Amino acid sequence: MDRLDSMRLFTRVVDRRSFTQAAHDLGIPRSTATQVIRQLEERLGVRLFQRTTRTVRPTLDGEAYYRRCLSILDDVEDAEGAFRGAVPKGMLRVEVQGTIARHFLLPGLPQFLERYPAIEISMSEGERWVDVVREGVDCVLRYGALPDSDLVARSVTTLPRITCAAPAYFERHGVPKTPEDLVHHRAVCLRSITTGALRPFEFLLDEGLARIEVASPFSVTGTESFRDAVLLGLGLAQMPVFHIERDLAEGRLVRILADHALPAAPVSVLYPRNRQLSPRVRLFIDWVVERFTATGAESGMIAT
Repeated sequence: MDRLDSMRLFTRVVDRRSFTQAAHDLGIPRSTATQVIRQLEERLGVRLFQRTTRTVRPTLDGEAYYRRCLSILDDVEDAEGAFRGAVPKGMLRVEVQGTIARHFLLPGLPQFLERYPAIEISMSEGERWVDVVREGVDCVLRYGALPDSDLVARSVTTLPRITCAAPAYFERHGVPKTPEDLVHHRAVCLRSITTGALRPFEFLLDEGLARIEVASPFSVTGTESFRDAVLLGLGLAQMPVFHIERDLAEGRLVRILADHALPAAPVSVLYPRNRQLSPRVRLFIDWVVERFTATGAESGMIAT
């Protein structure tokens, strides 16, 4: 294995925190990976990893070498690709909230993979906040407000939201006429996996953004269960339009407080700050922006 291949293996071990996973990613035996790293440490004259029975972590020297390797490998990939006019290739690992993936990304993926047949995509779905470096993720697509992090966030679009509920809820509890009426109602709320907090109801009033706490005897962390609970009449909700367009059109959900606008929810792509983007990651991020633009996500149909 030459020096560049050794660097690729080393960076993958750091990203995955595992010799076994890194070897699997690169299609080599684990014993080979261990031997290559040992030889690399001998050549550099430093210890690159702290090893225990459960974890593999880079030393301070390993962290410094890791940053240099990322820069070198990205430069090599860009330089070679520019001169031979090659199409970007390799594995692209992305983390996406499932609802966003199904509505906006998956319908366009056949065209993306046909355009770039040398790129492989491994897409995982989840609502939790992932450790992109430790878990070997290249970029993350997220809906909603972002917690503070060391990741770079690129804004993709904003998605309109509305206040709504199922007819069965209104039959039991009546229809609120103003935001102030919500204190006498109940809601289905999304609970943050990161903080455990419930998202309050929000309205853009003349005096600015108003947040209203609504009693929520039932809350969820998953977007699909969120929608299902609202359809069952368990409470009012503020939801993104794209997720419930058909429910609104077919009367399973009804919009209320239409004269009181909600702040739109942002959609962002995130990636590590200390890593130069590879060509395939840049292509994917640009394509994500194209997808949201092509689907008219920002304007969004709003049923009444």
